[in-house]
Amino acid sequence: MEKYRVTIYNEFVHEKKNEFVKKLYPKGMHEAIGDYMKKEPGFSVNYATLDMPDHGLTQEVLDNTDVLMWWGHVAHGQVKDEIVDRVQTRILQGMGLIVMHSGHMSKIFRRMMGTSCGLCWREAAERERLWVVNPNHQITQGLGAYIELPNVEMYGEVFDIPEPDELLFISWFEGGEVFRSGCVWHRGRGKIFYFRPGHETFPIFYNKDVLKVLANGVRWAKFAGNTEARGVIECPNVKEPLEKLSPKDYKMGEIEHPKA
Repeated sequence: MEKYRVTIYNEFVHEKKNEFVKKLYPKGMHEAIGDYMKKEPGFSVNYATLDMPDHGLTQEVLDNTDVLMWWGHVAHGQVKDEIVDRVQTRILQGMGLIVMHSGHMSKIFRRMMGTSCGLCWREAAERERLWVVNPNHQITQGLGAYIELPNVEMYGEVFDIPEPDELLFISWFEGGEVFRSGCVWHRGRGKIFYFRPGHETFPIFYNKDVLKVLANGVRWAKFAGNTEARGVIECPNVKEPLEKLSPKDYKMGEIEHPKA
């Protein structure tokens, strides 16, 4: 059986300070997601929160993570830059990243996208319909034509992201806006999936279709490829050619090269 080592990062601030959110997610949104993930075949789950040492994202934890799931909102700025560097390196090495809802403004997502990742929003408990626009993708497996959520926070275009490698979902909201709610990219050896649903004042992380998409995302985002390929993460100096080189009537100057 395939194994999936999942780490769920949640800043875990609203659930401690806001009584409404605390009642909705008494153990935190990370555990609501994790309770579902633990039932998936081959999944093992680890939790990381802002108040842990290194935000729970030590080198050892990341080295033993196939896919990192990220939820943040009010405390993006409190995430240490050295931890963002550490996470970025692991993504380039092949760790998957799933960014949920307001994680679009997290340091790591903006770092990986290279754009502002801005959008427009409204809190009015309106209806959302997430249309599946790529039914052939692994992440949309097992879904119907759309997912309908009765009460959500609206996210609207323009969403300032680079063009997705593939677009999986487009949302329509009761107020008339639309949004690219499911997008995937490749960065180095890593895969990134952004999925819009998940505001903390709505019970969205108990919705079985939303959780199914996230679990499918984990399966898709886990690295599967060639770790022997050179030049993907670093720039190695290949001093020994595969074939014999012909003599060169040229004296090269010596220069200093940057160290990896």
